[in-house]
Amino acid sequence: MQLRRFQEGDAPALYQVYFSAVHTIAARDYTPEQVFAWAPVECDMDLWAERMRTIKPFVVERQGCILGYADVQPSGYINHFFVSGTCPRQGVGRLLMQRIHQEAGALGLAELTADVSATAEPFFAHHGFAVLERRKPVRRGVELHNAFMRKMLLNT
Repeated sequence: MQLRRFQEGDAPALYQVYFSAVHTIAARDYTPEQVFAWAPVECDMDLWAERMRTIKPFVVERQGCILGYADVQPSGYINHFFVSGTCPRQGVGRLLMQRIHQEAGALGLAELTADVSATAEPFFAHHGFAVLERRKPVRRGVELHNAFMRKMLLNT
């Protein structure tokens, strides 16, 4: 597996990872209505591409196939963290989390935070994040549930 920065042209593949993660992996913790509100079949690819350019994620690929992506913002907020539903539990998430921690160290961050799905919460907890608040965001008129999590970093 290779880890690299987002490149122009990655956006459609990243949406497929996002869609697959939500519809395959997260679907065990969310209703079909919630899943489709969170990751709809139809996507404005121009808006999605702009969002990816803005967050500048790290991308994991194997043999030219994108398997996952995640970002960390200068504030320490992890905006997106998704692994394709075709390859869960194969080390993609671990690789992304390691890279996020490296970037946090390079930026001198004191903490990492994220709004984490019920599905991803155990993974984030395993990596030292703790729940600060339970939240109920609304997407396309449908209430979801997640947790705002934080990890304090030692190397500041």
